[in-house]
This record gives sequence, C-alpha cells and structure tokens, in this order.
Amino acid sequence: MTTIKTLSAGKAGLAVAIAGSLCAGTAQAQLAGHNVILVHGFQQEDLANPPPNLQAVKNAGEDYWRTFWLTRSDARIDWGSDGRVEGGIAQQAYQQMREISQQGLCNNFCIIVSHSTGDLVTRYLLENQARWLQSEGLAPLKILAAIDYSGAGGGTELADLALNIAYNDSWYNWPLKTAVQAFTGIEPQPDKLGVVNDLQTNAARNLAMTPNPIPRLRFVAGGSSFGGITKPFIEGKDDGVVPTHSACGATSATGIDSCSNSLSLAGKVTSQNGPDGLWYNHFPVLMNEGASHSGVLGSETGNTSVPVVNNTTLNGLRVDFASRTYNKRAWWQWWGSGDRYIEVPGSKDTDMSTLVYSTLNN
Repeated sequence: MTTIKTLSAGKAGLAVAIAGSLCAGTAQAQLAGHNVILVHGFQQEDLANPPPNLQAVKNAGEDYWRTFWLTRSDARIDWGSDGRVEGGIAQQAYQQMREISQQGLCNNFCIIVSHSTGDLVTRYLLENQARWLQSEGLAPLKILAAIDYSGAGGGTELADLALNIAYNDSWYNWPLKTAVQAFTGIEPQPDKLGVVNDLQTNAARNLAMTPNPIPRLRFVAGGSSFGGITKPFIEGKDDGVVPTHSACGATSATGIDSCSNSLSLAGKVTSQNGPDGLWYNHFPVLMNEGASHSGVLGSETGNTSVPVVNNTTLNGLRVDFASRTYNKRAWWQWWGSGDRYIEVPGSKDTDMSTLVYSTLNN
C-alpha cells in the first residue's frame, strides 16, 4: 500500500480556478491582458501532400489548435512543413507577420504560444522579425514572452534518423524505418523531407542562436507517442517525438532525464541527469512525465505537472503555479517517511494547456 503524507499545501484555489476556465462561454482571446499568437508544429501530412497555397496552410493551422488554444488566440502564424525554416516557411510567416503589424495587434505586447517545431520557427522569427518589418516601414511586433510546449528548438534524433534512412534504405534498417515513418508519415526521400532537415539536432542548434531578450517559458512532457516505437531512438527522456534536452532548452544535445538536476519529471526530489546549462532566457516552468507530445495542447488529463521555475516574474509575466510538497512510501516501505515529491495540486485533474492558461491568466 502507498502511504502519502502531506508536508505543505500550495494555493488551495487552483482547482476552482481550473474548473471555472472550463465553463462554456468564459474563454477570452487574451492571456494576462495580452493578445496571443499561435505558431503550430510539424504537420506530417504536408510531406505526403504538400499544401497548394497559403490558404491551405492556414486551414491546416486552424485545425491544429482546435482542442484548446484556437478560441483563446488573436492571430496565428501558419506554415507548411514541406518547406525549410530559412526558405518557404519564413516567407509564409512574414506575410502573416506583416498583417499582424499592420493591424497593431501587438501594440500592447503579444504572447506567442508555440508547439513542437513551432519553437524553432518562433526562434528564427524572433531573431529576424524587427529587421524584416522595419525594411518596409512597419512596426516590429512587440512580444512579451513565448510559451513553448514540447519545444523542438534543439532538434530531435528522429530527424537525424529520417535523413539517414533517406540515403540508406537497406532492409536491415527496418526498425529505424518503422520509427521514422511513424514520425514523418512517409517513406523518407532526400528531397521530400522539408522542415525535417531543420530538425536534425545539429541543424536546429545552429539556427538563429543569437541571445534574445524575450523569455521562452518551457513546458515539458515525458509521455509516449506512436505506441512507444520511437522512444528507443531518442536520447534521454522524451515525449515520443521531442527529447527532453530540446524541450527544456538545454545547451547540449546530450540525453538528459529532467530539466532539473534535483527533481525528476515525476516530481521526485532526487539527484537527476539534468542539463549542464540552459540557453539564454529559456525557463523550464513545468514538467509532466505522463503527458504525450500532442496531449499538452489540451487533449489529456490524468497526468501530474511538476513546477521547476516558479514564483517569479519574467518580463512582466507572472509565473505563480500552486505547489505542494509531500512524502510517499512504496507498499513495501514499513518505516521512514518515504520519498519526497513536489507537484502542482489538482494538475492531474486537468490538461496542461488549461492549467497553464488558468494560472498565467490570473
């Protein structure tokens, strides 16, 4: 039997706040008083069937966010995954950024919400957008912060494998090929991998790496995707697509198990194989061992979130998640206080997107 002993309780009103955010008709487009811009992640359908025009790209981008964030946003930057970040993706993104600037949506600062490869795309846009817009006499977008779910800005080993398979399609590579096909949705070919080229770990970690003053708030998952077949090919802990070293914002692509050296993804207070360092202005805010790569966007409950960087203000955005510390003994432990854990109370009863929105919007 497992015995749980509560040592300290956090904010008691969290569950009430979360429940209130779920009521119909209560959704607001703004977050913490600022307009929200969405930047979606990799869409494997674009590799099999490249979108014919920007409208098709926008239609797919709208569908991507329907679970939670679509009704809580004011604009999107949609892009086709058949392109490259410094090529077609940047061109598509700039057309939409021009419109955002012309409409003045970010005059009072915007918050960007990205997912997966959207993290890498966002980093490239943040480095270049002021120069691009000013060259046309337009005002640069004023960005307060970026909320990055399962951020792939550090790349993924699955992209490295995809390129390897594309150039070496031997029969004995079938386990790798199966994992790569689950990730890309196609049989890899050198000229049909689009943004997957940019997701190779070395490529991603050499794209738009100039230090940026805009804080990147990281929300990290450790669950399973594609039935678990991709996990053996990703370094360290992962969410089935993105390794923890990328999602946390670690300076090295070496496999790690947590964003913290003293706290596991499950919240256990113990020594961990954590990052040697984090990129400038990257802050791992929450970890969630059970959430899957796509589940962080509002489709999964039953997983406990763990606070890492908390009780702080980042560029004017207050990060103040409830926190509870408790001890838990395994069924075979008849003595001692057990292991110490930290969690966001009530987080298991909701999804990560609702939790983040409810907390940051207070």
